[in-house]
Parts: sequence; C-alpha cells; structure tokens
Amino acid sequence: MRTTSTNGTTPARPRAASRARTRTRNVLAAALAATAAVTLTACGGGDDDKPVASVSASPAKSIITLDTPKEKPDLVLTDTDGKKYDLIEQTKGHPTLIYFGYTHCPDVCPLTMANIAVAAKQLPKEQQDDLRVVFVTSDPERDTPAALKKWLAGIDKRYVGLTGSFDTIQAGARSVNIGIEKPVKKKNGDVVSTHGAQVLMTSPKDDRIHWMGMQDATADDYTTALPKIIKGQNP
Repeated sequence: MRTTSTNGTTPARPRAASRARTRTRNVLAAALAATAAVTLTACGGGDDDKPVASVSASPAKSIITLDTPKEKPDLVLTDTDGKKYDLIEQTKGHPTLIYFGYTHCPDVCPLTMANIAVAAKQLPKEQQDDLRVVFVTSDPERDTPAALKKWLAGIDKRYVGLTGSFDTIQAGARSVNIGIEKPVKKKNGDVVSTHGAQVLMTSPKDDRIHWMGMQDATADDYTTALPKIIKGQNP
C-alpha cells in the first residue's frame, strides 16, 4: 500500500482547464465505483502511538452497486463455537454482509461493525433474524474463536465470527478482490494488519455480491440501504 499526501495551494487556471479537470475527476470516480477498486486500510499502532488508518482512494458513493455481481468467497472456516462454518452453504438464501477485519483494530473495524449494528437494529425483527453478518478475521493468530466471540458479543451476539488459516482467509478475500496482508509486528511491539475496508453485501435472490459498503459508509447509509438490500433491491 502506498500513502501519499498533498500540501499547498493550487494556482488558478483557465476555465476550460478547470472543466477538463472536473470531467476527469468524475470519470475517475465512476471508474472506481464500476470496478469496485480495492481499498487497503492499515490498522494498528504507529511509532507515535497513534492509530494507523490510511487509504489510497475513495469512490464517489459510500455504498456502491457492482456492474457485475461476484460469487461469495468459498470459505470453510471455524466459528466462535469452534465448529466448522461453510460460508456459502450457511448463508444461502439470506441477505448477507461480509467483512474482513480483526478484533485488535483500534478504529476502522469496530466502527464499521457498530455502524452495521445500529442500522440492523432499525429493521423489523423478522428481517433482523434473516440478515447474516459475517466477520472474517484477517489476524487469525490472535483472533481465536473465544476472542472473536467476546469481541462480537459487545456488538451483536447474532453476528458470525470466523477464523482459520491465514492463507485460506487471504485466498478467499482475494477471490472477491479484497486485499489482505499478513499482520506485521513493529519495533514498538504494535501489530499492523492491512486489510480491505469494504463490506460485501449479497442479495438473497441469487446469493451473489451485488453491493459494497465503503470505509466512509455511516450508520445512516446502512440504515437507508439495508431494507432494500434485504429485499434484493439496489439501495
């Protein structure tokens, strides 16, 4: 992942050039949304004890509709009760949200899951029971079934937590264009886990991924989108 920053001011340019830049930005934003470009987020402590959460790009919308739906990742992992969990089979026919992250994340992961929880609680009970929210760890060495269970209990006990071998999880994530890198321990002892920040959302009509919630999606965004997604409709 490469992080860049820009400082300073931009000098004034002719109006035609300004319009051209605007068109270019619009095209780039549309391209990002259409291709569901992968955004990697590094979560962990920095050398100055501040959380690390940097992204390479952001699409124009917080929740995007994929031009071409994707199949769910074919993952058979271990759930918080230590039992085998076949993600494809056990979420079949249910609207499903899938997120790759880890419990030691200081910012992005807990905020994302909390936003989903807030939105899900606005649904009628029948729809809440139908919805599946699956959290797949990107840090399986530390995220044991017990650790996942304790962490998810603070958000929503109904949510599924999955762990297993890192290579299996990474392959499953990559099959849906979500990047995951092996956690790295820094000199100060902090562990940085770099992972995609998108929430994959599937339709109950065909069990395929039709939508992605991006890192900047808020509880309000999910509150608006979930009632439609549960019905297999574009948000």
